[in-house]
Amino acid sequence: MSTDSAKPSRRDLMTGFRGVPKPLTGTDEKALRGNPPSGGGTLRLSCRAMACDFSVIMNPGSTEQLEPAGQALELIAEIESWMSPYREYSELSQLNRMSVREPMQIRHEFLRFLELAQQLFQLTRGAFDPATGALTFLWRTCRKQGRIPSEEEIRGALRQCGFQHVELIPQASSVCFLQPGLSLDPGAFGKGFALDEAVSWIKSREDGPRDFLMHGGHSSLIAGGLHNSLDGWPVGLGNPLFTEKRLATILLKNQAMGTSGSNIQFFRHQGRRYGHILDPFSGWPAEGMLSVTVLAPSAAIADGLSTAFFAIGVEKAVECCRQMPDIGVILIPQPERGIRLKPVIMGIPADQIWWSEDQVELS
Repeated sequence: MSTDSAKPSRRDLMTGFRGVPKPLTGTDEKALRGNPPSGGGTLRLSCRAMACDFSVIMNPGSTEQLEPAGQALELIAEIESWMSPYREYSELSQLNRMSVREPMQIRHEFLRFLELAQQLFQLTRGAFDPATGALTFLWRTCRKQGRIPSEEEIRGALRQCGFQHVELIPQASSVCFLQPGLSLDPGAFGKGFALDEAVSWIKSREDGPRDFLMHGGHSSLIAGGLHNSLDGWPVGLGNPLFTEKRLATILLKNQAMGTSGSNIQFFRHQGRRYGHILDPFSGWPAEGMLSVTVLAPSAAIADGLSTAFFAIGVEKAVECCRQMPDIGVILIPQPERGIRLKPVIMGIPADQIWWSEDQVELS
């Protein structure tokens, strides 16, 4: 299946950045009003791709919507075929093996993926950086060896990182690396990009569902339309300290949501815990944040920003968010005392979130 029919422009992906949200520390009393909205009966199609489960969840009804939904999942599998760094002959793997300063022609979908990566890199001043494959590889290797990298090893890896060393040549649909050893790691927003492409495909079909919730591994979601007499889709926000508990319910309204955290992917060395999200500036695992959830116009943007904000911490994330209207953020730092969490919220109306009173600390 060609992906040409699912081709949102950069303007489409970045649309909605208007106004300036104000930060709120803790929760609002209005957000604790009554019971949260609940879901009803659904139809679900799922597939395995990008090392996780992708699902299209729809309201029960006509079975005609199942075919385009299934085709959307096939599209995700096709995207994985050229995006995966773990497939030897994928376009991304070939690009990572490319010699420096030798332009490589790539498919238009791959170019759009890299153009969005470049925009997010610039928008976050380097906090989102998918050209950190050397750093990721170093930490993965050291983890297998049961050790942490030395400062010298980290400095060496950082010299082989940075999206500023990636040159895009749109007129030739080509890309060129300007730094030896550079490699791309799409993990931070690859799932989100695939979801955006799949949703674009669904919306291009006259028989496609208009009310749906799609997710990739539950950490990347995008919702459209209505569900169970609600003006959106209720989704749960897990407690990063106690993963079996639901911290809040968010009503997702024609928007995407991405969550980053290190409560599942981490390792311990000599009694210290190291998460998998790396600070692209220091080269070390980011610390101080438990989780970050971003609501955005697209899943790729939500995923990219949640990763960037996790890496840079609350203060810098809040500062960055002031320049990004129509972006909603829930920042959950390590609690100063006890186990009750004190989230910092920006750009999300209080009537869109229902918090669990016994798990959060009010202002």
